[in-house]
Parts: sequence; C-alpha cells; structure tokens
Amino acid sequence: MDEIVNAVCIHMAERQEMPVAAVEVELNWDEDQGYTAEVWVQGRSRYLVEANLKESIMRYVLAEYDQRVYPSQISLQLDEEIYAQIEA
Repeated sequence: MDEIVNAVCIHMAERQEMPVAAVEVELNWDEDQGYTAEVWVQGRSRYLVEANLKESIMRYVLAEYDQRVYPSQISLQLDEEIYAQIEA
C-alpha cells in the first residue's frame, strides 16, 4: 500500500508541478466504484479511478525499478490493505 501511495504522490506532484510533500493520498475501495484514491493538492481534492492508479504504478515501477509494465499486468487486490499484484 505504501508504494501505491508513493506512486500516486510522485505522479500527481509531477503533473501539478508541486513538491511531493504537498500531495496527500487516501486509497479506497467500495463495491460501486472499485479502487479509487482521493488526492489533495494545495487544499483541492480530486478523485482518481483504477486506471489512474495503474498509470501511477506503471510510472513508479519504471522510475524506481527500471521495469516497463502495462495496465493489463497490474491487478489491484484488497486484503487487510490495498496492494498491487504485477504479473511478469
């Protein structure tokens, strides 16, 4: 879960041209919306859907692990917390 939060924070900071510390993220899951995140940047709230989360994860994996992954390889899972399963 921490790496997903880091991925979203870094991705949103880059898109908004803000420091990473200025971004707050809360991951959510519910039956109607699926996996989402609420992101706050400079006091403004926005919601990200699963596709946005996967985009953030793809960019993070490339930057941190130098591995290219595609959305079809990423599945979000819910156990006690939300985590991403990446298939090779």
